[in-house]
Amino acid sequence: MPNRLNRRLAIVARQGAKGTRLVVAQHDPRSIVLCPLRVARPKGNSVLYWLMKYVLVGPWLRLFFRPWVQGLENVPDDGPAILASNHLSFSDSIFLPLMIDRHITFLAKSDYFTGKGIKGRLTAWFFSGLGQLPVDRTGGRASEAAILTGLRVLGEDKLLGIYPEGTRSPDGRLYRGKTGVARMALEGHVRVLPVAMINTRSVQPPGKVVPKIGRIGIRIGEPLDFSRYEGMESDRFVLRSVTDEIMYELMELSGQEYVDVYAAKAKTERPGSRGPTERQSLPAA
Repeated sequence: MPNRLNRRLAIVARQGAKGTRLVVAQHDPRSIVLCPLRVARPKGNSVLYWLMKYVLVGPWLRLFFRPWVQGLENVPDDGPAILASNHLSFSDSIFLPLMIDRHITFLAKSDYFTGKGIKGRLTAWFFSGLGQLPVDRTGGRASEAAILTGLRVLGEDKLLGIYPEGTRSPDGRLYRGKTGVARMALEGHVRVLPVAMINTRSVQPPGKVVPKIGRIGIRIGEPLDFSRYEGMESDRFVLRSVTDEIMYELMELSGQEYVDVYAAKAKTERPGSRGPTERQSLPAA
C-alpha cells in the first residue's frame, strides 16, 4: 500500500534557493513552497522511549502521581491520528505518552535540542527519549517545515502529538488555536483526537522545575472526522473552522475558559497571570 504522505506530497529532486528545497503538492503542481533544506525526520530512539516509559521514569510517575485517563478506547490500535491537546505545563508531554500504549511523536520547539553544555545535552537526550522532534516555531518557512515534519510522521502510520495553542497557557485558560493542526489533518487524511490534560498546571506550574505531588488526569474525546473538507486544505476559512471545532472540543473536555487570542500574544501583552473571568463561548464550526 503506498504511503499516505506520498499520495499528497512529492519532494522535488532539485534544490531551489540556497538552503531550501522546492515542495510541490502532488494534487496541485502549481502549488510550490520553499522550505528549509533540513526538515526533521523521526529518529530510531524507540528503545530509549520504551526504556524511559516502562523502566526509568514511568513506574515512578505512576506511583507518585496516580494518573487517570478517560476515553482510552478512542485511541486507534493502529494507523495514523493526531492527538491535539491543551497545554498547561511541561508535564503534559510526559504524562500523555505515559498513559497511552502506542508511541506518540510530539513536535517540540528546537530550543530543547540545541542547548549547550552538559545540561543542554541531557535536555536533548530527555526530549528525544520522549519521542519529540525539534521544530522551529519562528513562523514563515519554519512553520512549513514543521507541518511537513508532522505529515511525515503521519505518513508512517504513527500517532502525532501537537498543542494547537502553540505554547503553554500563561494563566491556565484555553487560547486560540493555530491552524497548522487543521492543515495536517486535512492533508494527511487523518482524524483528530482532542485531549484535555487535567491538573498538570497545579502539579508543575510554568517556571517550576520540580513538580509537586498531585493527581494528574487525561480526557480523550471521540475522533473528529474532517473528511467533508476534502481538497480544501488551502482555504484559510476552512482551516480556521476546523481549528475552532478542535478548540471547542478541548474547551468542553477540559472545562477551561476560552480566550480568543493567541497564547503567545497574551504572554507578550500580559506577562502576569489573570484571575478567572466569565467563560467565553467558541463556535463549534
